[in-house]
Amino acid sequence: MNSYYITTAIDYPNGRPHMGHAYEKIIADALARWQRLHQQQVFSLTGTDENSQKIVEKAEKEGIPTKEFLDRNVTLFKELCEKLDTSFDNFIRTTLPEHKKTAQELFTKVYEKGDIYKGTYKGLYCVGCERFYTEKDLDDGKCPVHLETVKQLEEESYFFTLSKYQERLIKHIEDHPEFIQPAHKRNEILNRLKEPLQDLSVSRTSISWGIPVPFDKKHVIYVWFDALINYLSGIDYPSQTFRTFWPCNVHIIGKDITWFHTVIWPIMLMAADIPLPIAVHSHGFVNLKGEKLSKSRGIIVDPLSLIEEYGSDSMRYYLLREIPAGQDGDFSEEALVERANADLADALGNLVNRACVMINKYCEGKIPTPGRASALEVHLEERLTSAFQAADKAMNSLHWHRAAEYIWQFIHDVNKYVNDSAPWKLDNEQQRATVLYYLVEAIRNITLLTHSFVPRLSERIAHMIDQDITHFADLGFQSTTTGTIDTPAIVFSKLSVKQVDPFSKVLLKVGVIQDVTDHPNADKLYILKVQIGQEERQLVAGIKSFFTKEELRGKHIVIVANLKPATLRGVESQGMLLAAEKAHDVVLIEAPHTPSGEQVMVEGISSAGGQITFDEFSKITLTTKDHKVLYKDKFLHSSQGPITADIADGARIR
Repeated sequence: MNSYYITTAIDYPNGRPHMGHAYEKIIADALARWQRLHQQQVFSLTGTDENSQKIVEKAEKEGIPTKEFLDRNVTLFKELCEKLDTSFDNFIRTTLPEHKKTAQELFTKVYEKGDIYKGTYKGLYCVGCERFYTEKDLDDGKCPVHLETVKQLEEESYFFTLSKYQERLIKHIEDHPEFIQPAHKRNEILNRLKEPLQDLSVSRTSISWGIPVPFDKKHVIYVWFDALINYLSGIDYPSQTFRTFWPCNVHIIGKDITWFHTVIWPIMLMAADIPLPIAVHSHGFVNLKGEKLSKSRGIIVDPLSLIEEYGSDSMRYYLLREIPAGQDGDFSEEALVERANADLADALGNLVNRACVMINKYCEGKIPTPGRASALEVHLEERLTSAFQAADKAMNSLHWHRAAEYIWQFIHDVNKYVNDSAPWKLDNEQQRATVLYYLVEAIRNITLLTHSFVPRLSERIAHMIDQDITHFADLGFQSTTTGTIDTPAIVFSKLSVKQVDPFSKVLLKVGVIQDVTDHPNADKLYILKVQIGQEERQLVAGIKSFFTKEELRGKHIVIVANLKPATLRGVESQGMLLAAEKAHDVVLIEAPHTPSGEQVMVEGISSAGGQITFDEFSKITLTTKDHKVLYKDKFLHSSQGPITADIADGARIR
């Protein structure tokens, strides 16, 4: 029996899990399940990255201890794994003693080898990214990812000699084309490696939360150096478990952290004299109407709510089938419902139901004994063989979406076989028994093929035909299958898109007012230049009677970012700011600590994207309570907490 070790990246538990987290876990679980069906000895790992300064800052903003904050959020990530029906063998937390021990041992080992040395670091640091940037990396002086102001840091630091291993790493990547997948990410990394690597700062003295450097306790190990070691601590390095499963067969990661996993991580392993992983696969982003899902930027689709609404199999199948491996893909509930209904309810569910109906009708609910196979049965056997070979090749090459296509093509082939054979028309009982036997055998094979994608559904179907889900060694049309078929029942209930809350049509974002000018044709209007993330917008606002230009410049305001543009007195307005009004008081709706471009949300309501008209927005009631902005019974919030308004309760927001 061969071993197979697969990991996800570990997640920042600084908020609720989003769809990107779900997607990555589903990928890894599907691949792990596939290898188990090959009777491989599989170990799959996921977990949480908890030694982060932004975790500490988020907990402080919520006014709770960091450990309590982490435990609460980690519970949500574990719940996600459970509700997605994943089968991970370990959930590693980087605050666990066993991880701390491994991280310190590896740091010491590399230090004693001479590849970590002490120096002084000066640089521009983004807390959100937990990384340093050079001036040329910045976007108008700000972090290119979060568009937040970076900090100028100078501190004593330990450095890791990345530069020493650069040529060795390049040779490894060139000699092992499978190491970085997909190919375009490999080319991207090789291009970046044409520039000399700078030694990496791997400790901090300015923070206290984290793993201390074992021989210099005033230093804390840099979060990325610490986090990557989870792939070793998660299999109890250097125990027998580690020796069984290392090197890792594949790290499944998001494309935004490819550099850390394909440059820093392999060089860490080289320095520690540990073999490199076989492959690193960078999957694409799950987008919502073209925008990357992100906790820090507030663009979120809640997977836990969606699982509750549509079930785990629908979620798993949709994401694995619809998003090509290594590419970005858009998520929509409408597409999920359409795909699940077509493939799970119609193609697969109806097939199983037809089998149950006919065997109960013609065979008293017992799997019949087959007779001689006709050309139709021989062709079906050939289709199974080719479908499995194609799907297996696709899964082994990390093209899970293609594997799903090949499997469902076989399901369509089985439906065609039933229609072409038409057992309900056959007078010869032996011929009919043969067709129905082959139908049950086809479904048994389908439960094996689909188990990695829709485990709950495949197990239910296997139970309905009185069979077990075993291993791929049992694929094929056997002649001795027996059992009692369940009475007909709905295998997979058709889905419908849940009732959409009107607020889901609204896309609120935080913008920073850059400039204010008078409207040339209206005494009460201002023209505002507003930065929303990387985009500049022009707004026309009727607030001239309440605020001076100086009061407005630099304000972080909340904007209806998807409002249909309108021309006001000859000037186009590309959105609308929100303000609260009660009696004679008017205040802006502000988010002073929230980065530009971040979405403002209501818990449990995802933005559907698209444009909204002014008339549609005017029908949505927003008000104030306890100096916070309220929609129905829920407060508006960003990643930095509730959105506030310094005005009395019951103010009208427009």
